[in-house]
Amino acid sequence: MTGSFGLSYYGSYMKRAIELAEKGRGSTSPNPMVGALIIKEDKVVAEGYHEKAGEPHAEINALNNATDDVQGATMIVSLEPCNHHGKTPPCTEAIINAGIGKVIIGMIDPNPKTAGAGIKRLRDAGIKVEYGLLAEQVAKQNEVFIKYITTHKPFVTVKAAISLDGKIAGSPNTATAITGEAARASVHELRNESDVIMVGIGTVLADDPLLTTRLDRDGTKNPTRVILDSEARLPLDSKIANTANEVRTIVATTTAAPKKNVQKLKSRGIEVLEIDSWNGKVDTELLLEELANRELSSVLVEGGGKLIGSFVKAGLVDKYLVFIAPKIIGEQGVDFVGGNLDSMKELKVRYVGKIGEDIFVQAYPKA
Repeated sequence: MTGSFGLSYYGSYMKRAIELAEKGRGSTSPNPMVGALIIKEDKVVAEGYHEKAGEPHAEINALNNATDDVQGATMIVSLEPCNHHGKTPPCTEAIINAGIGKVIIGMIDPNPKTAGAGIKRLRDAGIKVEYGLLAEQVAKQNEVFIKYITTHKPFVTVKAAISLDGKIAGSPNTATAITGEAARASVHELRNESDVIMVGIGTVLADDPLLTTRLDRDGTKNPTRVILDSEARLPLDSKIANTANEVRTIVATTTAAPKKNVQKLKSRGIEVLEIDSWNGKVDTELLLEELANRELSSVLVEGGGKLIGSFVKAGLVDKYLVFIAPKIIGEQGVDFVGGNLDSMKELKVRYVGKIGEDIFVQAYPKA
């Protein structure tokens, strides 16, 4: 029987739980992605995953999907079951009431207020619990949630499409198509996974972008659009202003912004955040705190160079996703990272691949 095997026996089942969890990417924020399955006599009798924030968790969906009696069965779940009342009841109680005999957990809940509480509750009820199986994979999958729940700040990803010589545009205040179609399509996948897409007012004035998710399938979402605009200059005839009633839009400005401009933006259905300034610009750290207060756990910074540079200089970037096109623009182009840095920033490259004719690099700041 399965109960006689060591933790490593359940590795393939935990991999499946992680695969199931991935189905919730882009839909569970501010919650984590979690997958679960139930096995009895070495047979999978149920699978489930957390599909959407506010809806049943993975464990509940697995129990509801069971094709056999689960009394005495083993549940494999990628993240520790919750033991508190939130938008849904505690999963631990449902597991206990169902008569599950053993629970194998990938990773302990990273929330410092609740970590280990679910395990304790299950063990107090006489259920055997083991944890730590493929925990690193689960942590990587839920890097956004971990940052958000442990620091109360969003996970910040910088996305850039650059030429081989590090330029994001052919010249200031002009739109330039740098990468190919495949890379541009992948950017919409990133938007679909993110809570926020962020640009500076310079990008809006130069490109008049829509900043929405455009994928040819059902079930996609538009991230909240956040524009850093210290003087509240967003044009009322811009695509963003004209679609503010359809897509949540936030303009982050300073307390010194003209009140007339602020009121005009609000009249168009735009949420205006008046943030204290830093050197005359929006204080990005305070802005991130305000976004976290609104349960926005992930931010995709798309530009321009000055905005990216401000995040890099302040040490606020958690991850870099860079698409590099086989093109040379020259010194008239706009730098990927604008402004002067106090010191060189060292990164650790986690992945290098190819998308169409472009190179894709995933990197993280070195600890």
